[in-house]
Parts: sequence; C-alpha cells; structure tokens
Amino acid sequence: MGHFPEIPGTSVPTLDAAACAGLADALTGIAAQAAKTVLALATGAGLRHKADGSPVTAADEAAESTICEGLRRTAPDLPVISEEQAALDKPRAIAHGSYFLVDPLDGTREFVAGLDEYTINIALVTDGTPLLGVVCAPALGLIWRGVSGRGAERLAIRGDGGLAQPENIRTRTRPDRDPVILVSRSHLDAQTKAFVEALPGAKRVACGSSLKFCRLAEAAADIYPRLAPTHDWDIAAGHALLVAAGGSVTAPDGGSVRYGTSELLIPGFIALADRRPITG
Repeated sequence: MGHFPEIPGTSVPTLDAAACAGLADALTGIAAQAAKTVLALATGAGLRHKADGSPVTAADEAAESTICEGLRRTAPDLPVISEEQAALDKPRAIAHGSYFLVDPLDGTREFVAGLDEYTINIALVTDGTPLLGVVCAPALGLIWRGVSGRGAERLAIRGDGGLAQPENIRTRTRPDRDPVILVSRSHLDAQTKAFVEALPGAKRVACGSSLKFCRLAEAAADIYPRLAPTHDWDIAAGHALLVAAGGSVTAPDGGSVRYGTSELLIPGFIALADRRPITG
C-alpha cells in the first residue's frame, strides 16, 4: 500500500472517497477473517465486564487482534482506534486526517445470549466524516459495505469462507403510513421510546448491533433513532454504509453528527433510509 497525502503540520494522511474505494476489498477480507475468528469461539468464553459495565469476551479481543493486524498490513500509515484498546488506553482524538474506527464485536450482549444480531464494524473516517464502512454479521454469513458517493453492496460469505459476488443495495422511500422503526434490543432509552411512540402508525422492531443500519441500507426498514449517547465506533461503519446506500445520519436537531471528540461519544442521532425530514 502506498503513502497518502498529509495535512500540513500533521502526520496523519488524508484519504478521499476514491482512495477509500480502493481499500474496500481489503477491509471486506479483514472483516470476513474476523468473522471466522468470532465463530470459532464460544459465546461466553472469557466473559467479564469493563469499568463502564459493558461486557467483553474472548471473541471481542480475538476479533480486534485479527482486524488491527490486518489494518496495519493494509494501511500502515493510518491510525486505528478500536473499542477494546480504547478501554485500556484512551486514544488521542483525531479531528483532521484519516483513521480507522473499529468495533470488533458490536452487540456482545446478543452474542453472549446466542442471538444472531451481532456485527463486526470497520470504518474509515476522514476529517470527522465516515467515508467507508464495512459491517459483517458472522452468524448470518453476510457483509455490507459502502463508500460515500460510490454506492453500497451486500455480500454473502460462502461455506468455504470465500465471498459471493456483491449485490448492489439501496434504501427505500419512506411510506406515508406505518413506517418500520428500528430500536435497540439492549439499549432502548426513554427518550428514544417517546420519539417512536410519537410517530403515527410506526411499526417498532427491536434489533441488536449495527445490523439496524444494514436493514435501512437494504430497504428493509425506514428509521433508526437513538437519542442517547453511543461511542463513535458503534455507528461509524453503519453511518458510512447508510449514506452510501442513499440514506442519512444526522444529529437529532438535523445537524451533522460529530466524530472525533475527546470522549469519542455521539450524543444522539437519527438514521433515515429516506433523507426527507420526518414530519407529522
């Protein structure tokens, strides 16, 4: 992999959408390898709880190791911020330039419970905006990926571990009645619940992990609100995927979602398959 242009006064390269597109296949392969790692481990192996009370397993840590090693080989010039490492050593926020955001196992609670709704998330963020997102659901044998301005795809992981031909995906127009609203299975807060209940005729569907972004991107749902804080790595890959598929992710007030703050936290967001504002 070659070197990338640097921002004056920094050592962090800056990648545009074209450069991100060139990395999509490599990141897809890394995600598929991490999926094999996760599936080889028992759901509860090495289960413990971090300082913030969230669970972590041997699978989280093994997947993170696989992904970070793959990213270092693929793009050694780019910094990597990954969830489990961040829990041990707070990373430096990166406001400018490009870097990877990794959630090696999103939906650990679902994973431990034996559900299929957990994912592996790899995003490439440039100047605070996710441009490339790869989301893998190991138990479902599926990978979704998207690059800003260049479309989104879904791929199946074959039984031999190879990847099937990618299928183009795109979001759908929001229906006038009975929109499908996705909410967190494990983290549904009171404010988000009230938001959903205020939408006329909404069909509420609980779903774990960043799989919710994938359902929006592949035209299976309409809105995913989360009005409580979440970490950057939880949503960056899904954000990039959804935008590439034709949707949007905004702050609750309609402004931009800001990545790269000192705490690496997103206060809240609304993800839409159809970019039109919600009314009524």
